[in-house]
Amino acid sequence: MLLRPLKKVFESIENFIMQKKIKSIIVAISGGQDSILLLKIFDELKHKLPTIEKISYIYIDHQWKANSYKHIQHLINHIKSYKKNLIIYQICKNINSENECRKQRYNLIHKHAHKYKYELIITGHNSSDKIETSLQNINRSSGQEGLSSPVIANQTNDEIFLLRPMLEIDKEKVYFLCKKLNLPIWSDSTNYIYHIERNRLRYELIPYVRNFFSKKVEQNILLSTKNHYYENEYIKQNANKLYLNSKHKNRIAINYQYISRQHLILQIKTLQIFYMYNINIKIHSNVVKKIINQMNKKKKEKKIVFEDQYYKHIINNQWLYIEMKVK
Repeated sequence: MLLRPLKKVFESIENFIMQKKIKSIIVAISGGQDSILLLKIFDELKHKLPTIEKISYIYIDHQWKANSYKHIQHLINHIKSYKKNLIIYQICKNINSENECRKQRYNLIHKHAHKYKYELIITGHNSSDKIETSLQNINRSSGQEGLSSPVIANQTNDEIFLLRPMLEIDKEKVYFLCKKLNLPIWSDSTNYIYHIERNRLRYELIPYVRNFFSKKVEQNILLSTKNHYYENEYIKQNANKLYLNSKHKNRIAINYQYISRQHLILQIKTLQIFYMYNINIKIHSNVVKKIINQMNKKKKEKKIVFEDQYYKHIINNQWLYIEMKVK
């Protein structure tokens, strides 16, 4: 079965599992062609992964369509043929925002993996997904990180890894492989709901650009996201160094005079690291700019930059620090 396009996928999964000594895996599936191919890949790999103690599959049903139960039944019947366990979560509250659904889906998968002690989450994302996500993030005015290409493997927290072994394969190749392997793929009607942003990108915008502007639009976007990834990694590494060199040894404080001598993007990233690391909040860019404006003023008297529900954010002498409100 080891077709040439899948050789790299096999090696990616095997090498990662052996390197990290993974014993438990949960595979997030959608029921699309990517998922069906991923199921087949794991069926072929099961004899080559002796260290794995359990593999389960998880599906999140947002109930966007009235007959979603039929889609679930297809999945159940197909996974039964592999003699694998399928976990299904159904979302009762209908959310129209695709972005909110994505966040909800990832949150459920991570909570389940954490609760039942799975060490690795695997998804069927392909290179076409990278292109669509990049275009969506441009539309949301995302920064450098949002435009970066997602990597094949990363760590979501101290306990759980995330692997996307099919990121180098596009949708057309996934379809070809499914047909070549005689896999039972079926049509998902939600793919043709055109008020879903991703569907408009997939079936209208990208084909339009390919036909009238550039036949290599997908390759160009992928190259661009890869370049953004390397640039973003360089900025993040330098921002981490700047944070470590400017943080207070004993208090939740950072030397803003030292930071203010650096490039603006490093100032922004360093402050975001400071807030995320110390009080676990992703600070809004408007607040970051407000702090930077105060940091760069010549007057250095003690001043409350802003207040939120729980904290006061204060600059004094050369320090920016956080003070908890007394209730």
